[in-house]
Amino acid sequence: MNQRPGNQLFDAYFTARDMREVFCDQGRVQAMLDVEAALARAQARVGLIPHTAVAPIEAACQAGFYDFAALGEAIATAGNSAIPLVKALGKHIAASDAEAERYVHLGATSQDVMDTGLVLQLRQALVLIERDLAQLGETLATQALRYVATPLAGRTWLQHATPVTLGMKIAGWLGAVSRSRQRLQELKPRLLVLQFGGASGTLAALGDQAMPIAEALAGELQLTLPEQPWHTQRDRLVEFGSVLGLIAGSLGKLGRDISLLMQTEAGEVFEPSAPGKGGSSTMPHKRNPVGAAVLIGAATRVPGLLSTLFSAMPQEHERSLGLWHAEWETLPEICCLVSGSLKQALLVADALEVDAERMARNLDLTQGLVLAEAVSIVLAQRVGRDTAHHLLEQCCKRAVAQQRHLRAVLGEEQQVTAQLSAAELDRLMDPANYLGQAHTWVERAVAEHSALTA
Repeated sequence: MNQRPGNQLFDAYFTARDMREVFCDQGRVQAMLDVEAALARAQARVGLIPHTAVAPIEAACQAGFYDFAALGEAIATAGNSAIPLVKALGKHIAASDAEAERYVHLGATSQDVMDTGLVLQLRQALVLIERDLAQLGETLATQALRYVATPLAGRTWLQHATPVTLGMKIAGWLGAVSRSRQRLQELKPRLLVLQFGGASGTLAALGDQAMPIAEALAGELQLTLPEQPWHTQRDRLVEFGSVLGLIAGSLGKLGRDISLLMQTEAGEVFEPSAPGKGGSSTMPHKRNPVGAAVLIGAATRVPGLLSTLFSAMPQEHERSLGLWHAEWETLPEICCLVSGSLKQALLVADALEVDAERMARNLDLTQGLVLAEAVSIVLAQRVGRDTAHHLLEQCCKRAVAQQRHLRAVLGEEQQVTAQLSAAELDRLMDPANYLGQAHTWVERAVAEHSALTA
């Protein structure tokens, strides 16, 4: 009866298997059944139902007992997944204990079961995402330190700018990962809460025992009891989805950088190679950035899904028609896409292939122009900013027109040599001497990561 998780053609590429297991049919049904079992235990603790009813209810709360295909057909008529599941659960219990069946789902509503079940799934998803983010942070911290002093061309507007270091670039990715880890920690108290309000949010059906049962149910599920039910206040879920969107975007940035550095014209950093990875069906020479494609793909798809969550926020009165329904597949799909992106990011970051020699050659593609600012800054202190800037601009134009190295042109320019010695020019034209605070940024990003991990 159980549907095998991860049965979609592209799942292995775009989704981590353990995340798909959380949100497959089995995972969804089991989460709702866990709520039903916990509700029975909580109500027995408070004395609303007999303790003898708990064991039969718990025994029936196993997803493997239920036909997911039949449930799916029933949802088309019932309008949600809890109604047919509770009906099937009752029948299963009644087959062995008709008395216990009377106490199933007492005082709860379908959305209580579905929303709280979703929160249980999101708690599992959080564990997976936080685990992978922490591992990715550790890998990026190691790589940032490894390449802290490896110069490469900084690029602005896709053009060579001034030198940076690969470690600094990686530290940028690391900082984004660390901030997302902080955001997830901060939102947990708001996200991991019980949904329990009954028909319209008042829990009137449970009378004076409503709050004791709610407290007991929250305790059973190890969730926080919020200040009130949140059937049509969806900010908790949208906040989580938004942070996942930020993660997807940050990983997309990593993927975009890697893919650009892998371009034939750059050839500076590569995804790790493996047999059959990144090939072409027709071009034997190709080495495509297939991991980066997943990161960029998720960063492209998640915002559209996130817009659905935002669009579904203005829900009507105490229970929503259609807007709640729009969420059901949306947030799980965001979780799955982010999980796949993280999986690929880990594979890419762990074994980056770096061509430092190619970086050095590329730095000199413009024949010293990337160091024009370095010379201009020092010269400005001696002849003034405007004069220095104009002088360097003219020298750069001459170097390009004559297809000569800027160092040679500067060495022939009397206004420059009158102020700067040959040794000074050599020092200023060495990329390793114009890296600014790159080393500091790496140290700070790694320190922030270490503080989160401690």
